[in-house]
Amino acid sequence: MNIRIGTSEVDGTFHRQGEAIASFLRKKYTVETKPMTGSSVGSALGLDSGELEFGFSASNWIGRALRGENPFDNPISLRMVAPANVGPMFFVVREDSKLYHINDMRGCRVAVNFRDSGMFQHTKTIFGILGISFDEFAPVYVGFEEGAEKLIKGEIDAQWQCPIPNPVMTKLANKLNVRVLEYGSGQLEEVIEKGKFYRQTTMHKGSFRGVLSDTKQVGVLNVIATHERVNSEQVKDFVVSMITNARELGKIEELFTGLNDLFSEIGKEGRSIIEPGCVRLHDGAVEAYREFGLL
Repeated sequence: MNIRIGTSEVDGTFHRQGEAIASFLRKKYTVETKPMTGSSVGSALGLDSGELEFGFSASNWIGRALRGENPFDNPISLRMVAPANVGPMFFVVREDSKLYHINDMRGCRVAVNFRDSGMFQHTKTIFGILGISFDEFAPVYVGFEEGAEKLIKGEIDAQWQCPIPNPVMTKLANKLNVRVLEYGSGQLEEVIEKGKFYRQTTMHKGSFRGVLSDTKQVGVLNVIATHERVNSEQVKDFVVSMITNARELGKIEELFTGLNDLFSEIGKEGRSIIEPGCVRLHDGAVEAYREFGLL
C-alpha cells in the first residue's frame, strides 16, 4: 500500500517532520511526502480530493475544513490522527531596529508570508485579537526566504517567522544580528484566551543567535489529519509508528523533541486534547491510543 503525506514546502517545518515519520513508515509502506500549496489548507484539500492519505496542519484550520468555512468551499470529512508539535511563532527584526513590541509595528513594513498561507492567517488572527488593522502597517506578501533577504537588505522592518528550529531563521540569524519582538502587557494572555487553538510557549535563550533571554511567544499546536475514508489499518500503523519511535523522531528532527509530552497529554487530558475544532479522532487512531493505554 502507498501512503502520501501532505507537507509544507521542501525544507519547511511540515516537510521535515513528514520526512522523519516517513523514514519509519517505509519499513512497511511506500511513502511519498508531497509539498502542498498553502500547506495546511492544501493538505486539507488534498485529503478531500483523495490525493493524500495524511496531511500536516496547524490546528486552527482543522475545524474550518470540517465545517466548510472560508477558505474551504465545502465541508471536508477530516479526522484527527496525532499531534505533531507546539512551536513558537514570532516577529523578528534587525538588532538595531527601533521596534521592541508588537504595537511598535504600526506604520512599518512587515513581511507576513503569502496571502494563501497558513502562517499569514495567524497574523490576521493575532492582529485581529489585538485590534491592529492591516491598514495600520504595510504588509509585504513574500515567503520566508525572500522575507529574510528583505530584512537583511533593510527593505522591510519586521518579518513573521514560522516555528523554530527552521533553516531559514537559522540562516538569517547567522547572517544578520536580530532580535525577537515582545508582546505588551496582557497581550499574549489575550491572544491565548481568545485564539483557543493557541498556547503560550517559551523561546529559550540561545534558540538562535540573537535570543539573549527566554521570551514568551504564541505557540500553535500542529497536527496530522486524515480523511474518514482512509483505511483504519493505515491510520493505526501511522500512530503506532509515531508513539513507538517518538524519542527517535526527536533525535532525527528537533521539532519532534516534545512529542512524548504531547502523547502524555492525551493520556492525562483525554481525547479532547487532540480533537481541535471538534474534529474527531479516526477509528484507527483511537485503536492505537487504546493499545498504548492513552485512551
